[in-house]
Amino acid sequence: MEAKDGSLGFDSSGFYTQIIDQKLIKYIMTSEPDQAPKSGRKVEVNFESISNLQTRVTVTFNPESENTEELQKQGWQAILNNFKKYTEG
Repeated sequence: MEAKDGSLGFDSSGFYTQIIDQKLIKYIMTSEPDQAPKSGRKVEVNFESISNLQTRVTVTFNPESENTEELQKQGWQAILNNFKKYTEG
């Protein structure tokens, strides 16, 4: 993943542990593609139907220790905001 202006970037890999169509995605993020799936950070993405035209997306994650939790929340929110723009486009 990389910022459009090239100012920040990182590699991301992981393993899906559970998928329920239109409801839930669980996965484990790893720092290396061949890393064991149980040794990474857990992420859960819930999709809740609010109406025929609205879905609430909630992401829960285990924070990493390199950046503050607030900075990580801001990063996840930026990703969700871009996803919202894409799906509404």
